[in-house]
Amino acid sequence: MKIDETNIAIIKHLRDGRKSFSAIADELSITENTVRSRVNKLIEEGILEISGLVDPESLPGHRLIICGVKLSTTELVRKGKEFSNLRGSVSVSVVTGRYDLIVQVLLDENEGFGLLEFFTEELSKVDEIQEVETFVVYQGYNLRVPYII
Repeated sequence: MKIDETNIAIIKHLRDGRKSFSAIADELSITENTVRSRVNKLIEEGILEISGLVDPESLPGHRLIICGVKLSTTELVRKGKEFSNLRGSVSVSVVTGRYDLIVQVLLDENEGFGLLEFFTEELSKVDEIQEVETFVVYQGYNLRVPYII
C-alpha cells in the first residue's frame, strides 16, 4: 500500500484515538467514507493499529526497562520474534551498532514480575544470548506503551 500525504495526515489525527472519522474528514476536507476506508486499509495492511497507550510512570509498581542484547547468532529476525513473545515484551527492534536487539519490557512488581523474574523466567528461555545490558527508565518524556501485562 502506498502511504501518501492523506494517509499520513489521517494517522496524525489518530494520535487522539477517540477522534471521530467525521471530525478528521472535516479538518482534512475529505469525506468520512474516505477516512474510514483508508483507516481500514491501513489496519488490514498492518501499517496502523489503534490502541490505548499508558504512561508507565503513572502506574504504581510498574517500571519500563530497555535491554541491549548481543547474540551469538546472525539470525536476528528469528531471535527478534522470539524475544517479542516473552512476557512483558513491549517492543523488539533489530538494530545496528553495539547490540543486535533493543528490547523494551514492562515490569509489574505488584504481580511479582520484576527485573529478576524477567531474567530468570523469561530470558532464560532464549538460547544464543551472548550479553544483555539493562537500562532502567527512571524518567521518560512522551513515553507511552501498550499495557501488555
